[in-house]
Amino acid sequence: NERLPQYQTEEVLRRRMGDFPNVTSLFGWTADDVEQGDDGVQVVVSRISSEHGDAEKQVLKADYVVGCDGSRSTVREQMKIAREGTDLDQRMVLTVFRSRELHQGLKRFPDRTTFRVLHPEQHGVWQFFGRIDAEEGWFFHGPVPPEATLENIDFHGLMERAAGFSFSCTFDHIGFWDLRVEVAKTYRQGRAFVAGDAAHSHPPYGAFGLNSGLDDVANLSWKLAAVLEGWGGEALLDSYSEERRPIFWETGEDVIAGGVMEDRAFLSSHSPDRGQKEFLEGWKALQERESLRYSAYEPHYDGSAVVIGAPGTSSGIHGRHTLKAQPGHHLAPQMLSSGRNVFEELGQGLTLLAFDAEDQAVEPFQRISRSMGVPLTVIRDTFEGERKAYESRLVLVRPDQFVAWSGNQQPGGVEEILRKVTGR
Repeated sequence: NERLPQYQTEEVLRRRMGDFPNVTSLFGWTADDVEQGDDGVQVVVSRISSEHGDAEKQVLKADYVVGCDGSRSTVREQMKIAREGTDLDQRMVLTVFRSRELHQGLKRFPDRTTFRVLHPEQHGVWQFFGRIDAEEGWFFHGPVPPEATLENIDFHGLMERAAGFSFSCTFDHIGFWDLRVEVAKTYRQGRAFVAGDAAHSHPPYGAFGLNSGLDDVANLSWKLAAVLEGWGGEALLDSYSEERRPIFWETGEDVIAGGVMEDRAFLSSHSPDRGQKEFLEGWKALQERESLRYSAYEPHYDGSAVVIGAPGTSSGIHGRHTLKAQPGHHLAPQMLSSGRNVFEELGQGLTLLAFDAEDQAVEPFQRISRSMGVPLTVIRDTFEGERKAYESRLVLVRPDQFVAWSGNQQPGGVEEILRKVTGR
């Protein structure tokens, strides 16, 4: 997989943000106050003038506000949105550094992007090295005492002990973080929303935090656009928290905190000093369970109020990767007969995939969507080749590429379907 440090990711995003004329960037400003009323929100932002030291203020007004402002989110705190989760009560260090000698020294192991170290005294918490590039760029995470500072810990020595050999390095960054999993109890409070680390925070294991944040935005953005454009209802905005919160709750508790607890239990019951054969057998079983946990990671929105799927289900991370077009699940990529991937053809609003579907099955979607003001793109193609794996001739896809409804024949209540998936 690909890895990119946060500071480099931010550089890419900032450059891309400049391509949008409807985006105003205010760097160096701080959000001081967030208020909402029946008809909108306002955010008071300020910055200190470099010339006179006076505070300059602006009042920003909008229909909605989304707090993507980190784990100490001003939006979340001022909206009084509480958090819950598991605190593993461990201070951690993050170092970003360069070392060709570490790269050479680790060649005796199979080629990997990360190298993990476990010791019984670490109680299931990893020390691990991760590659930033193919030669000399690295990051390192590891547990440190609660009183650790930049001055009282030999971080180079800590990394050498973890690696098992000496190596030279040049540090680019050293920082600290706390090992805990926290999730906002709701992602919406009236006209205010939280996303990314403002909604959920956990250790930087597996890039779940960044990818979950991007999925938050993909989920919320089209829903806000739909409401502002007049074709989405309040239930669509409510579905953001309903769909997204369970994903991170299960990720944090089952995958992250659960993984630490499982490693802790293994190290307390297995040791190569007490029996190498039993240790290796237990370690193999532990790795198989971990592999199964990750291979079964399939975030979905089963049971969502804006999805027509199986009754009695709910959003979560546990599933099975399949090419079948299932309501509440991400649409699998497939090639169209034109040679283009289906994702290249999806519209900005809803999209109806019609594979050898009869006109009388497609026409009601087109006619009723027009009368409701719902943007709908229709993609017609044959039900052959890779497209048969969808197992449905009609597939209604949301702007975030998740399936809202699927079927093989004309449904009886097209208007009911469209009203449900648009939250009206």
